[in-house]
Amino acid sequence: MARQDIQSFRTLFLSDIHLGTKGCQADLLLDFLRVHEAETIYLVGDIVDGWRLKTGWYWPQTHNDVVQKLLRKTRKGARLIYVPGNHDEFLRDYYGVHFGGIEVVEQIVHEAADGKRYLVIHGDVFDVVVRHAKWLAFLGDWAYTAALGINTYVNMIRRRLGLTYWSLSAWAKLRVKNAVNFIGDFEDTLSAEARKLEVDGVICGHIHHAAMRDINGVRYINTGDWVESCTAVGERHDGTMEIIRWSNPAHERLPLAAPVPEAA
Repeated sequence: MARQDIQSFRTLFLSDIHLGTKGCQADLLLDFLRVHEAETIYLVGDIVDGWRLKTGWYWPQTHNDVVQKLLRKTRKGARLIYVPGNHDEFLRDYYGVHFGGIEVVEQIVHEAADGKRYLVIHGDVFDVVVRHAKWLAFLGDWAYTAALGINTYVNMIRRRLGLTYWSLSAWAKLRVKNAVNFIGDFEDTLSAEARKLEVDGVICGHIHHAAMRDINGVRYINTGDWVESCTAVGERHDGTMEIIRWSNPAHERLPLAAPVPEAA
């Protein structure tokens, strides 16, 4: 790809990549990383799926390539900040440690170019199921993995037909009343935490649902994931935030004020 196609951002936010699982869209992420540069990159949790790796090792070359690509960006001068989530909670023993240029932190406040301050946190600590009924979370993870397995076969057929990536699990999740209610409660809870900390907004992951909206005077931003929606959040050099959706040929960018369309 020609150099002029490289997109330059002040900051990129990525979460829920789930390296070590068959559902991880590593090829699409590598494509994204090849054409996006940033001064700072936040890895907002669940980058490596320790839960899945405990039950069986799965680590193809593309997953290793993602790690190497991120490390290469640090060698070229990017700052890389890792905020662990529940699936990579093993890294929570290493807060304050640097690994090959990667900073591991519990949470952090990011100041954008326009002066707005955002709490950056994975978000699982505000998920009642994960905190108080981990066995139920594991059960949900098993069902979720099964749905992703179906996704794999569906998308093999779609690729042969020249169609773009589509997520069965994302489609189903956004049409189940309990899941929709959970997403709403999660967004309200994270926004309340940002207000309590007197920051302008919150940037999180965890629920695999990209969104940008104002909730009671707080800017709520969710980065989405690289399993279902293949999305990231980018901060332009003027502080403007946008969701980047990387699962279609147009590589759609959604500006801050635009509503985020539901999964098709």
